[in-house]
Amino acid sequence: MPQTPHLEEHFTSGEAVRDIVIGMSDGLTVPFALAAGLTGAISSTHIIVTAGLAEIAAGSIAMGLGGYLAARSDAEHYASERRREEDEIVTVPEAEAREVAEIFRSYGLTNDESASVVAALRKRPQDWVDFMMRFELGLEEPDPSRARNSAATIAVSYILGGLVPLAPYMLVRQLYSALSISVVVTLMALFVFGYVKGKMTGISALRGGLQTVTIGGLASAAAFGLARWIS
Repeated sequence: MPQTPHLEEHFTSGEAVRDIVIGMSDGLTVPFALAAGLTGAISSTHIIVTAGLAEIAAGSIAMGLGGYLAARSDAEHYASERRREEDEIVTVPEAEAREVAEIFRSYGLTNDESASVVAALRKRPQDWVDFMMRFELGLEEPDPSRARNSAATIAVSYILGGLVPLAPYMLVRQLYSALSISVVVTLMALFVFGYVKGKMTGISALRGGLQTVTIGGLASAAAFGLARWIS
């Protein structure tokens, strides 16, 4: 009888999705709260649009730079730890061999069962270092282009998200009509974004949508109420 091949589906784009989530969630929420807050304090859509665009520009640069520096830090940390492991398998090979055996024991292997694997790794220094990086330290080698891609993804996601709540102010001259449309459009965008994020990451899609709507709605309501109270 022919066997049906076993196909495993795993989500493998975690880093890119994380960057999109960081950029899009802040891009939808921060300009939304800013526009709502300014609506409660001033009566000019022109000023709100100008301030919103300035915030989107500054926010996308800051967020993108933050993503770049975070990814660079990860790469530098990996390189530093790898150099340390390369040095240790030369200067203290016995201690490193014991660490390998301890890792195998944590998976239920006996000393005799792990001895041959330990001996084989000691003959292949690069594989030994790779093993220690992954199983002792839990570190994977970062993609060399990770920092650049992370910065671009976060910045573009922030800009796209930020334009959603600001677009009604660009198209509608009546202030509170623009606010009402912005609220509806942005809350819908937040829900769709949260729903899709939930589907992609394996959590409840409905819960993901409701969480993002709640966070964005509370932020904008707080900004609007505070601006009205102060003014």
